[in-house]
Amino acid sequence: MEGFESKRESPLYKKSEQIFKLTHALIQIIPQDNEFLQETCVRFMMEDAMMISAKISGAEAVDLYDLKMENAAIIRKCARELYVRAGSLRFEDEIKDKEYIELLRTEIEEFRLLFIDWVASFDPWNYVIDRWGLFNPPGVSAHDKDPDDDIPFDPKDFFEDMDLDDSDEEE
Repeated sequence: MEGFESKRESPLYKKSEQIFKLTHALIQIIPQDNEFLQETCVRFMMEDAMMISAKISGAEAVDLYDLKMENAAIIRKCARELYVRAGSLRFEDEIKDKEYIELLRTEIEEFRLLFIDWVASFDPWNYVIDRWGLFNPPGVSAHDKDPDDDIPFDPKDFFEDMDLDDSDEEE
């Protein structure tokens, strides 16, 4: 738990918490009787704001490059959508206190800069080949041969007590 707590102290995670708090404050000024904004903005903005912190934690909990990058892609998607949705609220006459909108967008921009450095810190040498081809480190292709395939593996070396003979199988 100690490692988890230290990750929550990172500038990126703290910024994600600020984004969540500002998003929560922003949705409070959206009129309750505007069904369209309640359905299209409030729900999706809160989902995106909550997902950012969750995916940072998810990325920090794993070591593999492809899993970190998958979480990073989801974070980027959520942050970008939150930025756009908040920006669209500037054009709603019913919304007063529009300074929340710019505060949130400024926080997201600051988050983006921290995010760039965070992603650059991922270890590209700690990976398994992503056979879908999306999250491989630079220079690695989904079509590459996996070097682990050349490592001989005999299960009997690890499971001496178990009967691993194929002779007992029925044909």
